[in-house]
Amino acid sequence: AELPPPYTAIASPDASNVPVINCRVCQSLINLDGKLHQHVVKCTVCNEATPIKNPPSGKKYVRCQCNCLLICKDTSRKIGCPRPNCRRIITLGPVMLIPEEQPAQPALQVQPDGTRVVCGHCGNTFLWMELRFNTLAKCPHCKKISSVGSALPRRRCCAYITIGMICIFIGVGLTVGTQDFARRFHATYVSWAIAYLLGLICLIRACYWGAIKVSYPEHSFA
Repeated sequence: AELPPPYTAIASPDASNVPVINCRVCQSLINLDGKLHQHVVKCTVCNEATPIKNPPSGKKYVRCQCNCLLICKDTSRKIGCPRPNCRRIITLGPVMLIPEEQPAQPALQVQPDGTRVVCGHCGNTFLWMELRFNTLAKCPHCKKISSVGSALPRRRCCAYITIGMICIFIGVGLTVGTQDFARRFHATYVSWAIAYLLGLICLIRACYWGAIKVSYPEHSFA
């Protein structure tokens, strides 16, 4: 039997295995030869940058509407485009760590720091970002104000009652002690009125804090 002829390899146009990537702006091929150590490369057609690696630790990529590729901290909420003909202020989403520049990788969500609170008015649950209970919260569902926890209204109610009673006692003392003086100097009646008015205002505020609705925390992410 006759032996087959020896195998001769035929070089193909892609035999060099030169790494390339598509530009994220104009989709042109970018030659990565000698550039694999970089994080971004520049397209020779549109002169825009395209990421080829994950951003450095603590950073993220953001693409402006003018196609300018920006690198900022992963905790940034706003970033300004440096191009003189753009100067756009970009507002970034608060929960995305990996932006649109890396669609192949799953977006990671930041665990929100806050407390789930049950509204004292409508009973719906909302996320309250303050990590302390002695605050007032506005429910996004019913738009009403309530106290997160009962410590704040109880403390302020007691404080206003105390101040109100002190002002009323001062008014009574002035009334009893300066009656003769007030008959000669009628301006003394103004001090009586101020004392009674302050006491009344404090008692009204005490009633407000005593009747305010209280929202209670359901679960904390902190």
